[in-house]
Amino acid sequence: MKFALSHRHKRILIIASTRSRRRAIFLLGGVVVGAAAAVLAQLADWAQLLFADLLGHSRYIPFVVTPLGFLLSVYLTNRFFQNAQGSGIPQAIAARRLTDQTARAKLVSLRIAIGKFLLTLFGLLAGASVGREGPTVQIGASIMFALGRFSPRRQPGLILAGASAGVAAAFNTPLAGIIFGIEEMSRSFETRSSTLIIAAVVAAGLTSIALLGNYTYFGTSAMGLRGGIDWLAIPACGIVGGAAGGLFIRCVVAAGGSAAFNRRPLIVALLCGLAVAICGFVSGDTIYGTGYSQVKTALESGTALPEDFGVLKFLATTLSSVSGLPGGIFSPSLAVGAGLGSNVAALFPATPIAAIMLLGMVAYFSGVVQAPITAFVIVIEMTDNHAMVIPLMATALIAYATSRLIAEEGIYHALARRFV
Repeated sequence: MKFALSHRHKRILIIASTRSRRRAIFLLGGVVVGAAAAVLAQLADWAQLLFADLLGHSRYIPFVVTPLGFLLSVYLTNRFFQNAQGSGIPQAIAARRLTDQTARAKLVSLRIAIGKFLLTLFGLLAGASVGREGPTVQIGASIMFALGRFSPRRQPGLILAGASAGVAAAFNTPLAGIIFGIEEMSRSFETRSSTLIIAAVVAAGLTSIALLGNYTYFGTSAMGLRGGIDWLAIPACGIVGGAAGGLFIRCVVAAGGSAAFNRRPLIVALLCGLAVAICGFVSGDTIYGTGYSQVKTALESGTALPEDFGVLKFLATTLSSVSGLPGGIFSPSLAVGAGLGSNVAALFPATPIAAIMLLGMVAYFSGVVQAPITAFVIVIEMTDNHAMVIPLMATALIAYATSRLIAEEGIYHALARRFV
């Protein structure tokens, strides 16, 4: 009897120790992901300021710097950091689907995380229309994968937690991070991992807040729709944004599957960089980088963006995405949506323009990722505008349905197929 009791106690201690270690891994990973996101955010801002300084010397500098920057970034990616191209979210999705650890390590590893970190900054320094948020997801998944070697049975959950924590820390949007993990990364709710994933998101969020402060990504916007004709802006933005999002998916997926594009990646990168420089020059230097500052200023002041901003930002983001350089599409997509919303606002002169820009942001983003819940939650959290909850939800659903008529699945899952 003593032996049986002793054996039982020993088994309980082993289980408790295993669970404690697992919790510690998720929490430690969340802290590290939050710190990495905060450092990347700060350095990304500095990279864009350095590029702005170059523009201050001459508006023609991008015709040299941007094409050469694209070329060098793609060369370094293909030579030293394979599978670090693009936003990185498709790689994280694919890594969760894979069961072989070696195959996973080719998509999420510390080496790829380092390359993603450095080359995302390099892309912004060259004027690419990319964001840092998607790369933060792959970096977060890579960090968790590395820590997961101490708990290999939980690798899929750790990758999911790292990706969710990356979104939460990058935007200071913890709820959106959790929704992103459920709706976009896993497409299901995992009861066994849910508590640990939330713990990782909280740890990442608190670390980011400690380093960057508690902020609202796009500032605070209290504008709303008053009713009547204002509500017609919902289907208008939903259809326009959803159609544009579906078109973006088709363009990027088609380019990625093109033999001509894959045969000469450096020439493609050079030409894409030159085309982005042309878009930048035509736009008056407004479409380079994430587009964050332009959109934040427009939302807070309630003023329209330039008429050609949405279209040119769309072209620059598409070209940056098909070029193969590392960089995300989160922030640029929100900027494209704001530009399209500003165009739609011309049809509703009596409606607050900031409200319609928010509709445009959620519509285009929902059209691109085809994850409507993530789309409206992230916009609500980034603007702290709860008066727009119902309009944003309705717009996201209309945009999602419209995008599905053009593209069968969202950009991340469509691209993830290449890595499985």
